[in-house]
Amino acid sequence: MTATAPPLQHTPKPRPSAPPPVWTSSVLAPVAAGLATLFASTSLTGVVSGWAWFGYLLVAVVLIASTGLALRSLRAPTIVVGLAQLLVLLLLITGAFTTSGILKIFPGPDALEELRGVLAAAAEQIRVGLPPVEGTPPILCLITIAIGLVAVLVDTLAVAAAAPAATGLVLLCVYAVPAALAEDMLPWWTFLLGAAAFAGLLAIDGNHRHRRWRNRDAPGLGNSASTLSAPVGVVAAAIAMGLVIGTAVTGVGTVGSLPGGQGSGRGGAGGFGVEPFTQLRGLLDQGENVELFKVYGLGADKRLLRAFTLDTYTPNKGWGLAQNGRAQQGVQANKGLPPAPGDDGAGPGREIRIEPTNWVDNWLPIYGAPRALNGLADNWLYDPVGGAVFTTTKQNAPAYTETASIREPSKDELRLDDARLAEVPPQFTQVDRVDPRVVAKAKQLTENESNNFDKAQALWSFFTAQNGFVYDTKTADATDSDALADFILNGKRGFCEQYASAMAVMLRAVGIPSRVAIGFTSGTPKGDHVSISSEDAHAWVEVYFQTKGWVSFDPTPLLDGRAVVPPYLQNDAGSSTTNDTQEVPSAPASSAPATGTPRDQGDDLGADGGTGQQEEEPLWPAILAGILGGLAAALTVVAIVRSRLRYRALMRPSSSPDSPEPEHGFLDNQNVTNWLPLIAIALWVAAFAFLAAWVSWWFALALVVVLGGLGTPTAIREIKRRLRLQKIASRSPAAADAAWRELMDECADRGLPLSGGDTVRVAGRKVVEKHRLDEEGRSGLRTVIGVVERSWYSDKPADDQTLGPAFDEVRKSLKRNAPMSWKGRLFPRSLRRRDK
Repeated sequence: MTATAPPLQHTPKPRPSAPPPVWTSSVLAPVAAGLATLFASTSLTGVVSGWAWFGYLLVAVVLIASTGLALRSLRAPTIVVGLAQLLVLLLLITGAFTTSGILKIFPGPDALEELRGVLAAAAEQIRVGLPPVEGTPPILCLITIAIGLVAVLVDTLAVAAAAPAATGLVLLCVYAVPAALAEDMLPWWTFLLGAAAFAGLLAIDGNHRHRRWRNRDAPGLGNSASTLSAPVGVVAAAIAMGLVIGTAVTGVGTVGSLPGGQGSGRGGAGGFGVEPFTQLRGLLDQGENVELFKVYGLGADKRLLRAFTLDTYTPNKGWGLAQNGRAQQGVQANKGLPPAPGDDGAGPGREIRIEPTNWVDNWLPIYGAPRALNGLADNWLYDPVGGAVFTTTKQNAPAYTETASIREPSKDELRLDDARLAEVPPQFTQVDRVDPRVVAKAKQLTENESNNFDKAQALWSFFTAQNGFVYDTKTADATDSDALADFILNGKRGFCEQYASAMAVMLRAVGIPSRVAIGFTSGTPKGDHVSISSEDAHAWVEVYFQTKGWVSFDPTPLLDGRAVVPPYLQNDAGSSTTNDTQEVPSAPASSAPATGTPRDQGDDLGADGGTGQQEEEPLWPAILAGILGGLAAALTVVAIVRSRLRYRALMRPSSSPDSPEPEHGFLDNQNVTNWLPLIAIALWVAAFAFLAAWVSWWFALALVVVLGGLGTPTAIREIKRRLRLQKIASRSPAAADAAWRELMDECADRGLPLSGGDTVRVAGRKVVEKHRLDEEGRSGLRTVIGVVERSWYSDKPADDQTLGPAFDEVRKSLKRNAPMSWKGRLFPRSLRRRDK
């Protein structure tokens, strides 16, 4: 046995500051980049209502950051890392916003075409929407793609290029778009969050780069506790600037007023509006129900309230306005109105007062054939061709009174009133590129009818549960390249947009003038008025007759009391072709669809009395993911704080060789908090697995396989380490053996496999030379070697209280002088050692 080396007689040189641990340099940078992207995206609260979009962004940013971290740990080239991050973003978009992906998440031709349609719907909603727009699936898809690309760029600049300052321009662009579009001032706190996150990104990079400069302490890193480091100063200055900018200097792109002040923006921003477009595929979005109108003067009559009509069909998209409405013309609505088609002015008129409550749009809904409109400003126009009241800019609608003819024609009148096509405007008869199967089906249904009304009624009666049609908040998965043919012949599942779009095309296919009307169902009686809400938004079909004008046909059944079935479509003796009693599978209360257009609500029973609706995706995976994610986040914060405190203690040199071990030193290894990182990682994996399962079980399986493959070796190694440390801390009889085996594994993970044939002292010299242990580490290693030798070669039990603190000094010295790479952490070489 050798005696412990005497203390050195000379004053040792100050030990150079060790580089920050690999965990800090490898993890904090992508985490800070992701937080900077997320915090900058909070500026979207000024242009998108709700917070559903933030969940998608959180998932996208975490996946992008995790992909980059994993591939960089394997030393993948930067271009490969970037392409992989883009691929992960594409898989997420495909799984979340399309229904035709291969195995749900892999994009194929059909999924890409569906995605193109979703983005087109988002572009249309942005074009006609008033900020803040509703967070419909197309808007969520567009936001996820845009911010996902920003996250990839920020991660590349901040981590791969090590140029976090360059991300400032990218993040500024994230703020610029909502600031330019929002009518109200952006919330002050979004500027504060963005400034703090960006400053934190700079501070992390500054701490890594500028802690030492030419072997001298960098400015601000002196021993005085009162001296601020440069990165901390940057953080403080940036937060102060964020407060100033957020609370005072908001004139660029906003209303330019302080919180609580009088801005120049129009009041009522955030009210409801509908878009001049229908879609053939999509999902009915669940939005908040808001009252839009109070209607006085209808009594017990149930009428459809028309906002505008659509005249142009685009295959695989839906219905819209010709030239996007740019060619629309009209006369002043507050003057004398021209006669509406089918109204000669001879019949009685009804005075109806409409009071908008939360309606913000450039369309003003009306009933029937209007004869006069009172209470409107001069900028409101009436289009007698389209049957709509409109203005050129969206605004709060005033209360107005309509005098209208709401007389309903009879069946016999309509059967004798076929339209003369030569006198009908061509935009109501033209239909191009309709699938031949749809044309054949329309002709088959109407071949036995001799007039337009009976043909229209035959088509109207086709959309029933008896023919396999189902009312649902989501269209069926795509099985055909033509969306219209797919709905009519295959899927037969959807909401009012699909029903109205399909019937209008089939009408034109057999030569009957038609258009799609967008507006509201009859609403809910409340005292002396009828309340119409956003859940009443609806789409139906209008058919043109020569003398009766435009007549409504609503192929979407609503059996919750708000359905409007006019007399000419109600049952009479001997009639078997009506659908006023048709039944469809139940549908939950619903609101705006993916385009923000019609909203239907139904409590509809299937023909068999059961539920025919496709079950909604269960929420429990998302709820469980949120709970697990919250627990994981809390444990992660605790683990990070504890890690930083231990790292500071690690970097603090001992005052003298005889100084006592801090109370919280080695024995803290046996504390339960030492297992927190493993528990937090397990919870994160479980949370993201459940969140992925909410999108697709294939996605969840792939995520678990990838994360499990990467994390299992690390977890096994970490469990073995902590079990050994507990033996050492508890001074068990196997403590010395556990300490030596752990030391051999620590060296193997760092690229120095120790041979089992080496003596303890030979192995110790290899450790000192290879890993350049400092004096504290050498002293601890000498103590460990002595205890191990006594344990192996002495008859006396090796109950030595110095083993724990000495082994802790060796581990600290290894961390300071030979930090472990991420490859060594993810794929520990010690697991391949035979001598365990």
